[in-house]
Amino acid sequence: MTTADTPRLGNVAEPLHDDEIHVWKLDYQRAEGRKPLIGLLARYLAIQPSAVALREGGHGRPALAAVHGDALDFNWSHSGNHALIAVARGIAPGVDIERQRPRPKALEIAQRFFSDDEIAVLASAAPERRSGVFLDIWTAKEALLKAHGNGLSFGLDRLSVVGDDALIQLRRFDGEDVNGWQLQPLALGHAFVGALAWRGDARRIRLRTLASAV
Repeated sequence: MTTADTPRLGNVAEPLHDDEIHVWKLDYQRAEGRKPLIGLLARYLAIQPSAVALREGGHGRPALAAVHGDALDFNWSHSGNHALIAVARGIAPGVDIERQRPRPKALEIAQRFFSDDEIAVLASAAPERRSGVFLDIWTAKEALLKAHGNGLSFGLDRLSVVGDDALIQLRRFDGEDVNGWQLQPLALGHAFVGALAWRGDARRIRLRTLASAV
């Protein structure tokens, strides 16, 4: 995974190769809605933002409308004042970002929604690390389920992303061959946790920070 900074959206002119996934971290305000997403997609499609047409895919996942063909696929997530946008060709990426903050009910939430092995890992974590471990697991599962297409409605307990060594790695995914999936934690600094997932072969991940979406 490579990382770099790009000052403004107007500088985004990097080619998206078939063996790559571009992931953009950017400042975000909820009042902006999808404007930053549409602006970035417009750069990749080489069209004006007003010409970008989206449709609602299954389970609320936005997708490019048929008028754009199958040129690329994307996914995005936002938390606090930041967002992540993943763009790729030939695969459906799933991405998730969560802001680091204390989660005193992390174990209680896990006992309701996580798999037994994930609950065990979380329960064994030192109290001061538990919120971080919870987010590592949560973002991985969310990214996988977004790439899968069914989102949280599939059931968080129907996949597991930890094993005996407590490392984040896909170990079980009901109805899926885990060897056909990729899961990559993202280095987003101390304030955020993120993950990227997709079904298919390994790809190069280019993580970029977009200082401004305008």
